Amino acid sequence: MPDSAPSDDRILRFLKFRGEQATAAIAQELGITPPGARKHLAALLAGGLIAFEDRAGRVGRPERHWRLTDLAQKRFPDSHAVLTVEMLDSLRALFGEEGLDRLIGDRERQMLQRYEAALSDREGLGARVAALAHIRAREGYMAETEQLPDGAWLLAENHCPICAAASSCRNFCRSELALFRQVLGPDVSVERVDYILEGARRCAYRIQPALEEHS
Repeated sequence: MPDSAPSDDRILRFLKFRGEQATAAIAQELGITPPGARKHLAALLAGGLIAFEDRAGRVGRPERHWRLTDLAQKRFPDSHAVLTVEMLDSLRALFGEEGLDRLIGDRERQMLQRYEAALSDREGLGARVAALAHIRAREGYMAETEQLPDGAWLLAENHCPICAAASSCRNFCRSELALFRQVLGPDVSVERVDYILEGARRCAYRIQPALEEHS
């Protein structure tokens, strides 16, 4: 009997990157038939890794849409969430919010140096956004880019490896947004349009030349 783990992992990763998906879309992604996909989905459902919702379609029977459960989310990197939160709580107790802000500021400065070095030879906004996504992907954010119909770029981060820290102190999120704006330059507009801590499945940023922000 062939090992189903690779297909199961591909399904979980597909749902992580793309959000809720119908059975047919999952079958197409795996290159197998819908009945074959349903076998993998049944195994993942039994393991508590996915859940579903049946939605009425235009014709015929309802269409089943699949999503990751909290248990599945824990399979992705969390950067030692419990330890991180405990350390932040201790830092806050010892040095107050000012000390915590200094820590975040120092992290931001170090990241800015790395990011600027990585983007230094990239010309054009698209190339710079792609390089930024590559760095973030290496850091565990499962980042990808997409050019939108109006020419703007979307930087999507399908996972947050520091989510526990960010939940404890949202200044991490503000710092990362400021970091993107610094590394891409003053002539570029960066706006967060999806936010995990406000219930979205990912964090995403709309990036475009600043002069076109309101065009």
